[in-house]
Amino acid sequence: MSINLISLDITIEQQAAALAGLAQVEAALPGLLSLEPAERRKLLWMGDQSEVFCRQTIRVLGDNPQIVPPSLDVAGAEADLLALDRLRPVLERMTRLCSRAEDTAAALGNDIMDVSLDGYGQLKLSGAAHGLEELRRQIGARWAKTRRRPAAGT
Repeated sequence: MSINLISLDITIEQQAAALAGLAQVEAALPGLLSLEPAERRKLLWMGDQSEVFCRQTIRVLGDNPQIVPPSLDVAGAEADLLALDRLRPVLERMTRLCSRAEDTAAALGNDIMDVSLDGYGQLKLSGAAHGLEELRRQIGARWAKTRRRPAAGT
């Protein structure tokens, strides 16, 4: 028996408004990066404890410019910290929204699979009597198991 987790109607207008809103977010934050996985793995990771270390170090360096060599971009690091502080609330809200959208998509997929599996069971039970056996076989190809051939020499 199917249990419907969600009933949702997204109109074309709602979809267009959501996509326009996302386009506004993208336009408002034009400097966002997109890194390849290999590039991401090479980055230094600033966790909570490292962030405290970085903030203190940059503050001390900013307060004591006489010890900072010209090659060390303290002003750039200060600007990066400010950008990070301003990006985080946006990221947190987007993450929550993304999580809700993913959960909604999972619930919709669950409802669709649940009805489809129950319906396929009905096709197996009574489909042949209604001339639906060939269609049931075509649909059932998703569940067809392929036999593994034994490895040569075994």
